[in-house]
Amino acid sequence: MFRVRSLLKTGLIIASMSALLVQTPLISSAEATEAQAAVMGPSGLPLPRFVSLKSNRINLRVGPGRDYAVQWLYLKPGLPVEIIQEYDNWRRIRDSEGTEGWVLQTLLSGKRAGIAAPWAKELSSEPVSMFSKAEESAVLAAQLESGVLGKVSACDGQWCKFETNGHDGFVRQTDIWGAYPGEVFDE
Repeated sequence: MFRVRSLLKTGLIIASMSALLVQTPLISSAEATEAQAAVMGPSGLPLPRFVSLKSNRINLRVGPGRDYAVQWLYLKPGLPVEIIQEYDNWRRIRDSEGTEGWVLQTLLSGKRAGIAAPWAKELSSEPVSMFSKAEESAVLAAQLESGVLGKVSACDGQWCKFETNGHDGFVRQTDIWGAYPGEVFDE
């Protein structure tokens, strides 16, 4: 008899929870993106956010502290990374290849950088077009191979001002890793 009551109570709890789930309104992907963008870290800055590496030798650690093992060594300053978590003066970052780990905040810069279509590195894909103006009909300023690193000084939600190897122009925001789709900023 005890089992029947326990199962009956469990069934009622599950039924009640199901009713709550059914009554919960669904949110659109735009609302989910907006909610995600509104998350603030302990620093008072949004999470996630893009920054760049400040130094030419940066240890990526498995945990937030100098006592944690080094899992990776970055040798390229100016590389864009995404801060996904904060703990004290440590930042959990993710690079364009998906590698995650912890870095001391003083080794990161608020200056923005971008990588041209790093997801297409392995594929023999079309180059990323850089235009003289933020429009498809503008003069082609350069063709960027996948993986080209550059400075990103501004984005309007569709186009980003991109500078690399003495060339500057505008690239589609969706063609670089270093700015979120629809993100607007001006340094």
